[in-house]
Amino acid sequence: MLDFDIIIVGTGISGINFAYRLKERHPSLSYCILEDRHEIGGTWSLFQYPGIRSDSDLYTFGFAWNPWTGKNSIVHGSLIRNYIEESAVKEGIDSKIRFGHRVKGMRWSSSSNSWTFDITVNSAAERLSLTSRFAFLGTGYYDYQKPLDAKIPGLSNFQGKVIHPQFWPTDLDYTDKKIVIIGSGATAITLLPSLARRAQVTMLQRSPTYIASLPSEGGFEALALKFLPGFLANRLIRLKWMLFSFFMVSFCRLFPRMAKAFLLRRTAKLLPPGMNLEPDFIPSYNPWEQRLCLCPDGDFFDAIKSGKGSIQTGRIENITASAIKLTSGEELHPDIIVTATGLKLSTGGGIGITIDGKPYEISDHFTWRTAMVEGLPNVMLSWGYVDASWTLGADSTAQLACRLLAKMKEDGVSAIVPRMTAEERDSSRFEERPFLRLKATYVKEGGSEFPKAASIAPWQPRSYFWRDIAISRWGDIETGLEWLEY
Repeated sequence: MLDFDIIIVGTGISGINFAYRLKERHPSLSYCILEDRHEIGGTWSLFQYPGIRSDSDLYTFGFAWNPWTGKNSIVHGSLIRNYIEESAVKEGIDSKIRFGHRVKGMRWSSSSNSWTFDITVNSAAERLSLTSRFAFLGTGYYDYQKPLDAKIPGLSNFQGKVIHPQFWPTDLDYTDKKIVIIGSGATAITLLPSLARRAQVTMLQRSPTYIASLPSEGGFEALALKFLPGFLANRLIRLKWMLFSFFMVSFCRLFPRMAKAFLLRRTAKLLPPGMNLEPDFIPSYNPWEQRLCLCPDGDFFDAIKSGKGSIQTGRIENITASAIKLTSGEELHPDIIVTATGLKLSTGGGIGITIDGKPYEISDHFTWRTAMVEGLPNVMLSWGYVDASWTLGADSTAQLACRLLAKMKEDGVSAIVPRMTAEERDSSRFEERPFLRLKATYVKEGGSEFPKAASIAPWQPRSYFWRDIAISRWGDIETGLEWLEY
């Protein structure tokens, strides 16, 4: 006797969204959600560094079934966490959550076509097992327990505080301190203006990144909400942002030189008088080869204009007890170093998986429809987009999962398993593709944690929302899957 039809792991965007889709389309199926932390929110519960905010607009980052109705498109992380929790409570999903339940292992049995979850409760004070037919892993793409090991020469020599944004100390007083943020991604762009309100902050980067200013409030949104019925205004606003993101990314990839010139012209207008784009604001790569960083209302550039924030471009030669020495010969003397150098990538929440007693590694196998992995029965993994809101990809996966569950019930099937054929592997069109289309250093170094992707369907990586949602709703869901009857 199974404990549940489906077990969901994680109460972030992916887990809560799938729980809603499951309730909407398969209300007869039983489920529970296992959450390691003490509250709903996932990333937005874990990350507490100053200024933490979304780097995607909330109109598409929010749920389609509970639209974001705030005036601002980019908001503080606490508001996002509250929004996710309120959405779950509104739909009664919160009653299905078991907090303090960390999944250590998952064991598949082919004899019963079921999963057994090995769980520690409240930091291993208790251990238990639960069984289900199907599993949905809304565990994100990074390690919640360990930050990225920043490979910075001499960092261990530093006698001041060294902080990783993933585990920001709540009692840290940085008033009037000199802070150096190492890194130039979205986290660093967020941290600098927030920290600069109380401290002197330098962002130390090896190479520049693209930074685009975005108005925190939009005229279209205000007009739509004022003059149109709520449901229609919300749909139009969401559509506007979906189209904006799609066309912006497409423009950057199709016309990289034009996009680069456009972005740099806008950046130049935001710099303090007399400050040039060189050497701190002209990236060596094309737009969207790495994520484009957003700053609402130009707050990053305002911090630089105020004199409280600055940028230094250079490579670290060594760090001593009190200084960061650059290869140029320059030195920085911070009280606090913040290592905003990326995340430690992880797939499946680091859960140990076995199939009939044999260890299974997700990273050794190809992904099916960017939702399942070959050889892994009855498991859906939720991945979003790197060039659009995570939620769009998560919802595409959730709807695909619901469609597969419906077909399993219709056909009397107890298990589905992705299988790549020898003909597919030997095809002249077959070649491996990167799972994520980003060239960020932490993605390059940690990319082996992800499953593999290929050039042929249904083993291709994520493309764009319109295509993926069409496949989820109407596309081929039989090719590449083995269907096992009871």
